Amino acid sequence: MSVDTTRITTGGHAPATDSTIALVAPGRRIRPRVAGKGRRRLSATILHVVLVVAGLGMVFPFIWMLLTSFKTLPQLLKNPLSVLPSPWTFDNYVQAWNAVPFAQAYLNSAYIAVLVVVGTLITASMAGYAFARIRFRGSKVLFIVFLATQMIPKQVTLIPFYLLMSQLGWVDSHLALIIPGMIANPFAVFLMRQFVLSLPRELEEAALVDGAGRIRTFFQVILPNLKPGLAALSVIVALDVWNSFLFPLVLLNTPDLFTVPLLLQSFQGQFGSVNYGLVMAASAISTVPMLIVFVIGQRRILNSMAASGLGGR
Repeated sequence: MSVDTTRITTGGHAPATDSTIALVAPGRRIRPRVAGKGRRRLSATILHVVLVVAGLGMVFPFIWMLLTSFKTLPQLLKNPLSVLPSPWTFDNYVQAWNAVPFAQAYLNSAYIAVLVVVGTLITASMAGYAFARIRFRGSKVLFIVFLATQMIPKQVTLIPFYLLMSQLGWVDSHLALIIPGMIANPFAVFLMRQFVLSLPRELEEAALVDGAGRIRTFFQVILPNLKPGLAALSVIVALDVWNSFLFPLVLLNTPDLFTVPLLLQSFQGQFGSVNYGLVMAASAISTVPMLIVFVIGQRRILNSMAASGLGGR
């Protein structure tokens, strides 16, 4: 007995749609997979609920900081666990901004971050291209050793680094934060190497056939194709430099050279036991700019991780 697989009609009515057609062997009953779909929907619902709860748990401290920054001191002393400010006030932001030189700290952090980002993009892209395309004796061992330095905690290298900066005369200077930051970033080199490996070799071969050398091939062929990775890396490095606290704390002594995290720490030492509203306002002043940068660049970061293979494919 043959089964017509082109159409199924029932009682002279119009042909059934594809969603209602089920082809089975003669004598077998049709069993719709409703139970399986129901289980998948239930699992998806539970997963979304868990993710929403986890997301709220991560966002809650930031929301609490913002709400507390708008509270008055009497409200904090009378009812510190209250959620909404009553009344709302912007005086904490005005007082926090005027209490310490936030403008100078912003300028210091901003130009340090810009210089480190620009230098890192140049050195990391060139080193990543060299490790990905230029083969020489010991290149793999050198790359593994260089990448292994990423596993060493910064606290271990703090004293040798300070002694080196002292011999160079860079202690209490922004050079100690800028120069090392732009020439020694294993993660940046690894990320750029992964991006270069994802590019087809035919691009370089065509450039070599046209008579281009390594340098010209890198700047005219490779570098333009690394723009998504460079954009993501710039956001990552900027966030890391802006939030850096340990090395600036050890290397900088003059208040005029302080970065935003250092200034915030000194601010907390002055007002932390008196007015939490001021401290939260100062924390919001130092956090919001980088939060905006992250929100703008998060899509590029995720796309770059997926393109480079770091996202786990």
